Amino acid sequence: MNVFDTLMLPNGSTIKNRIAKAAMEENMADADQAPSEELMRLYQAWAEGGAGLIITGNVMVDGRAMTGPGGVVLENEQQLDKFKRWARIGRSGGAQFWLQINHPGRQMQANLGQKTWAPSAIPLDLGKMSKRFATPHAMTASVIDDVIQRFARTARLGEQAGFTGVEIHAAHGYLLSQFLSPLTNQRTDEWGGSLENRARLLLEIVKAVRSVVSADFAVAVKLNSADFQRGGFTADDARKVVELLNELGVDLVELSGGSYEAPAMQGEARDGRTLAREAYFVEFARDIRTVARMPVMVTGGVRRRPIAEMVVQSGVDMVGIGTALAIDPHLPRDWLLGKDSTPQLPPITWKNKAIAALANMAVVKYQLRKLSRAKKTDPSVSPLRALVLQQLAMAFRTRQYRRWVEKRSM
Repeated sequence: MNVFDTLMLPNGSTIKNRIAKAAMEENMADADQAPSEELMRLYQAWAEGGAGLIITGNVMVDGRAMTGPGGVVLENEQQLDKFKRWARIGRSGGAQFWLQINHPGRQMQANLGQKTWAPSAIPLDLGKMSKRFATPHAMTASVIDDVIQRFARTARLGEQAGFTGVEIHAAHGYLLSQFLSPLTNQRTDEWGGSLENRARLLLEIVKAVRSVVSADFAVAVKLNSADFQRGGFTADDARKVVELLNELGVDLVELSGGSYEAPAMQGEARDGRTLAREAYFVEFARDIRTVARMPVMVTGGVRRRPIAEMVVQSGVDMVGIGTALAIDPHLPRDWLLGKDSTPQLPPITWKNKAIAALANMAVVKYQLRKLSRAKKTDPSVSPLRALVLQQLAMAFRTRQYRRWVEKRSM
């Protein structure tokens, strides 16, 4: 088996190779929080690049709950024509194109002016940066039910728009990941306590989504292999959740790891563990593969074809690539042509790990902005410059988002 073999999903559809463009948060919505022209150009580059599967950055199921101010929102039909065009572009090179659908829970910045919900009223611990995030409110039964229906509605609208699947985001410390972790879910009702209860919201969302989309529409889940925080969601927990998902018609599970508090998706653990320099989570994925009845994909740190080949030859079904495809969107095509491309960013070794993580994300987003303007990427950009530009862009996007919210309330 190699990375250019096709993969058949449980729903009967096929993916032309084992390389996925993993989700990265672009923050490129237009003034209506819909896909912008810049976002269309960015996905045109990836569509031409040869990946078998393209997964969007966060698409929000609720316009009041944003992972970032420039996030795309799909909660009704008002902007559906833009999503239809986005779907056509993403599929134009023969890839499957999935919406990653998400709710941030407590990981929403306070300056967006929205009420923050989470399983329990536990604030983020980011040291001096904690003040950027409000202490969340514990979700009521009606709020939980509303979230379930919103995930299902967004998935149904995604199918209407022409996407071939959705990926439900239950990783990286966002809402569903918060429910799964005993550190953030301290409820004593049917949504907390045992792992089965903590997984209940994810399972109910998967069932609700599956009930409103067609059988050949892919339903995937992105799951943390672990939180990499002491006392958090563990690798054993991940195995058990996958066993629960086995019964629900899930077409693929993507494994990643970490959260805002412990950005393992950037190679940083907070529980003392040392992650591999590349393919951070592949050992976890191999373990999960022994119990999963659906294909398993691993994302995190892959940038070289020999590593990607090692991953699939070890029994993992797909390789998700993010940063490397932000630098070189045509990487799969290059590999197929025999080019030994290895795109990477210089490491950021600042002492403040939280600021370094922000700078790393800013450097990635700098590459995405270049691609969205049909320009050549610049991996050697100064992290400080990228961070300053990103902060300015976020300030603009925050004002734009707040104007959108005001307009909706009129």
